[in-house]
Order: sequence, then C-alpha cells, then structure tokens
Amino acid sequence: MASTAERLSPSQVKFTVEIPFTQLKPHLDKVYRDIAKQAVIPGFRKGKIPPAVIDQRFGRGAVLQDAINAALPEAYSAAVEDAKVVPLGQPEIEVTKLEDGDMVEFTALVDVRPDFDVPDASGIAVTVDALPDLDDDVDERVETLRSRFATTTDVDRPAQTGDQVVIDLSATRDGEPLENGTAEGVTYVIGTPGMLDGLEEAVTGLSAGESATFESTLIGGELEGEPADVTVTVTKVSSRELPAVDDDFAQLVSEFDTVDEMRADLARNAGEYARMRQASAGRDKVFEALVDATAFEVPEAFLAAEVAARRSQIEDQLGRAGLSLEDYLERADEQAKTADEFWAQMETDTVRSIKGQLILDKVADDAQVSVEQADLSELLMRKAMENGTSPEQEIQHMMEHNHGPEWMQEIRRNKALALVVAKATVTDTDGNAVDVTIPAPAEMDADEDAE
Repeated sequence: MASTAERLSPSQVKFTVEIPFTQLKPHLDKVYRDIAKQAVIPGFRKGKIPPAVIDQRFGRGAVLQDAINAALPEAYSAAVEDAKVVPLGQPEIEVTKLEDGDMVEFTALVDVRPDFDVPDASGIAVTVDALPDLDDDVDERVETLRSRFATTTDVDRPAQTGDQVVIDLSATRDGEPLENGTAEGVTYVIGTPGMLDGLEEAVTGLSAGESATFESTLIGGELEGEPADVTVTVTKVSSRELPAVDDDFAQLVSEFDTVDEMRADLARNAGEYARMRQASAGRDKVFEALVDATAFEVPEAFLAAEVAARRSQIEDQLGRAGLSLEDYLERADEQAKTADEFWAQMETDTVRSIKGQLILDKVADDAQVSVEQADLSELLMRKAMENGTSPEQEIQHMMEHNHGPEWMQEIRRNKALALVVAKATVTDTDGNAVDVTIPAPAEMDADEDAE
C-alpha cells in the first residue's frame, strides 16, 4: 500500500492512498462469503453461491464497494501512522480511482493537530485564596447536626420563627389554578432559606387550619421561574428543641465520647475539604495559565463541528425542559443577556476547551504517558463515588456505551495535567506554598463522607 500526505494548512492534511488489489482481495472474498450465506437464489444452497452468480444478481460494483468500505479504515490508519500526525474528527473520504483487479485509490481530507510548542510549566506561578478560618465552618456543622437531631412537640398556637410547620401549597394566576401547581404535606422550618420568597412572612403567625396568600416566583419543576399567587395552609405547628452541645450529644451524633473530640474531628474534615478545594483552584489556574501561554489556532472545520454539536446539545436540553434560550437567560445566572451573547460565549468557551485538550494530549505524547490498569481502576472508583454507584456498575456502563477510549483519554489527560502542575508554583494569598496533588480515591471517599 502506498500513501502520500499533503499538508494543505498547518491543521489540515490530504492523504492519497493506493490499495493494491492483492490487499483488497481478502475483503472481497469475505463479502462474497457473507452474501452467499444470506442470499436466496433458486438452484443454489446458502453458502454455495458462486461469485459469478452473485455478480450477476447483485452487481460487481456493489460487491467491490462493500469490500472497499471494509478495507478503508485499516488503510487510512496506516497512512496516518506513516505521516505521524494526530487526526481531529472524521476524515472526508473519496474514492478517486477504481481499477478492477489492479488497485483502488482514495483521498482522505482531515483536520490534524497543528504543530505547537508547550511552554515550560516551571515558569507558571499562580495564587489562590488562603485557607479560611474553620471555627465558623465547624459551628455551622454542629448546628446542622443539632437541627438534624431536634425533637418536635405539636403546639396549639400561632407559628413563630424556628417552629416546624406542615403546610399545603396551591398556586394560581389570575384566579386560575396552575397545572401541577399544588403540593401537600410539605415540612418547613420557619426561617430556613431556600423556599419560596414570601413564604416565611406568610406562615409566621398562622395557627393550624389557617391560610394566607402571597405573591411569589415558583421554584423547581416545569413552572420554575413563573410568577404566581400562592396560598399556604398550615396543617400542623410544632415547636423544635435543639439538643444541648455536650458529651451526650457528641456520643449520639458521632463516634466520639466528648464534644472536644467531635469538634476536632469536624475541624479536621473541614480542613481537608478546604484544602481539596484550594488544590482544585490551584490546578485550574495553572491549566488556564498554560492555555493562555500556548499559541496556536484551533482547526476551523473541527471547531465548527464541535460548536455545532454543543449548540445542538444545549438546544435539545432546553427543548426537553420546555424552555427557550431567552427564558433560560432570564432565570439563570449567566453573564450573557442575549442569545447572540450566549452563543458567542459558548464558542469562546469551546475554543478554550479544545485548546486545553490538545495541549494536554501533546504533553502526554511528549512525555510518553501511558495508561495502566491501575489508572483505569482508580478512575472507575472516582466515578462510582461521584455517581453513588459501584465500580462494577461503572464498568458495565462503560462497556454498554463504549466509553472505554474516551475514559482512557481522560486518564491520560489527567496524568498530563499532573505533570504540568508539578512544575508550576502555586501559593496562597499569605505566601504559603500550596499542595495541588490529586488525592487517591480512598482519601477522596473519606473526605466526601465527612462533608
């Protein structure tokens, strides 16, 4: 097989490949065998139909086309390997010559990773926020535990801040009930954030059996963000008593015997979580600095395909949610205020994302980064922890959806990023060096359990 590679631009190559008929013949024979096994032709048993009869019935050209389609991937891959380029996306293939019994020629036009130099990461220095004071964090965690173990007592009086109430909600607009705009038996602690605007004021002072109506914006579900008149009816009022923070409480909510031991453990966990977030911020900043310092143009055709795919995905997600882009921008915390601004920002983000991936791929190539079985096992453990599944379930998902190549690439890029980050300098705002190494899955598991 002979091939030539013509670089049409820094990021596009045209291959011209010739396949001798001797290399095409095994594929041709297989096509004949497959047709012979499936075709029904009077006078011939399945599997015993001669090629000449198949040519007569189905046409020699159709048989040749199937054989060529089977031979193309291997021939294309060999041409790419010989040219030592990294293709991006799928090639545009055209059969340009077919001489039956002699040879087949085809061309393949494909975007490739452009040549560029990755700056030495030892010249990158970034700064992240210093670790926060953990006292307030520990106090908040203790209060969360107290709230979780609070005792309630039904009372016959108007509800007040701190009480737990059971309520029914119904939403209307212009006096007409909204579809799916009701909820019954909702438990709410007065003063707790995250509920409907105006709910706290409406229920405060109501006794069981009493109602109030207020204007609000709905949250969650198909009606999220819609204005409505909401009627709330209190069905039960309960006072809450939070447990005292003493050694008995520590023994109830933790494995420790004393409050001091419990608080020390909460502080350790909070500190580990804060350090993980700080390390993550450091890695992100190093990566962003590397992308900014690496100059090359993303191939236009490859970029256009990626932008189109992402736009289609976003539009599909909005469609399933029953939202237009304008509706989404009104409700979401996005910098873009118009559709044009949103799509422009999406394209900018896509360019940076592709650049980052290509940079990490080149770092991995230059460092000859390999992926071992242990690396895949670690990734499966991470994904299982993130998704609340088991490694076995993640393996099954990987096999069913053919995620293997994609996940192996993810592993390789993460290892490349670790090489980059290890050379960079990361300090906090107090001037302290920051450890930005990625924790092992077992360490992550312990931190997430604590959080």
